[in-house]
Amino acid sequence: MRRLSLVAAASCCLMLCAGVVHAIDLPGFSVGEVNLKSAGPLSFAPDNVLIVGDPKAATVYAIQVDKSAAKSPTELEMPIPDGIEVADLVVSPDTGVIYLSVTENGKPNIVRVEGGKLVPVALDKVKRAVAELANAPEDKVVGEGRRRGNPREESITDIAYVDNQVIVTGRTTGDASAAVHSIAYPFQEQGSAMPIEIYHAAHGRYEDDAVPRVFVPFTIDGKPHLLAGFTCTPLVKFPLGEIAKAKQAYRGTTVAELGNRNRPLDMVVYEKNGQQYLLMTNSARGVMKVSTEDIEREEGLTAPVKGGGTAGQDFESIDWEGVVQLDKLNDKMAVIITQAEGQPAVLKTVALP
Repeated sequence: MRRLSLVAAASCCLMLCAGVVHAIDLPGFSVGEVNLKSAGPLSFAPDNVLIVGDPKAATVYAIQVDKSAAKSPTELEMPIPDGIEVADLVVSPDTGVIYLSVTENGKPNIVRVEGGKLVPVALDKVKRAVAELANAPEDKVVGEGRRRGNPREESITDIAYVDNQVIVTGRTTGDASAAVHSIAYPFQEQGSAMPIEIYHAAHGRYEDDAVPRVFVPFTIDGKPHLLAGFTCTPLVKFPLGEIAKAKQAYRGTTVAELGNRNRPLDMVVYEKNGQQYLLMTNSARGVMKVSTEDIEREEGLTAPVKGGGTAGQDFESIDWEGVVQLDKLNDKMAVIITQAEGQPAVLKTVALP
């Protein structure tokens, strides 16, 4: 469960460009093909519109998907077929259908769960709106040793619809390459992207090149925020209204350090016994149920947390093994994908802890 055309202005010289809009028919959708270059993050906008991030193409799609598709079962356990690699999963809040972005034999696609099987979603003739990320990194391998890689693959790390905007996190051009992008939905206006900075307690320093790996929209004191998880594992809050007004890189508030040598893989918000929690799955630290109590406080972490320790928001470990993807199926259930070493991945439903 992640840009439109370059806007140069002296008053906002640090503002990054945010994309070129291709929707031509009001209210922003036209009929055409969605030709994915890569499988990336998924989310949903109102009216059963699937938001799809394509990092390789540095492009965001809004696709009107079928409301008549059969609802995915609430009791489910099914293996993911060999040869299919899952990038993300999301549950439609309108229909309860589970969608996945996948790569099968090198080809990206969108599939849905139907009758205990994965069924491809036809993308050759759909109503869609498109926003290209004009300031994405060049599509090439750079760097040496452990830092060698293609930064284009991180142009979109996560995506969500929030208050008539599509919010995207990812890497952009330049030295301060971590950014939060805001694209007015449904992609009829130019969007913007703002560089971000965090205090990374495990590293004991401020960083402007650490991109959020996962984020969730979260309301604090009536205002929309992002709660974002980063590698090694700071949890940082960003008020969207303040990011929109910023004239330079916006520094988020680090509300937790959840342990080093770890990468958050997915995260959802849910309510249990009248309290809101984050459920975060990780590469090396299992699944965490993170309290949001007192998360509205202004002060954040500003001192190093050494030795792989933790600080800030309280959390408890959940005894779920090998979880690599998750989303909330309904108020009581989650859908997860588990991957045990040497075993096929399994998609199943479980009770929220």
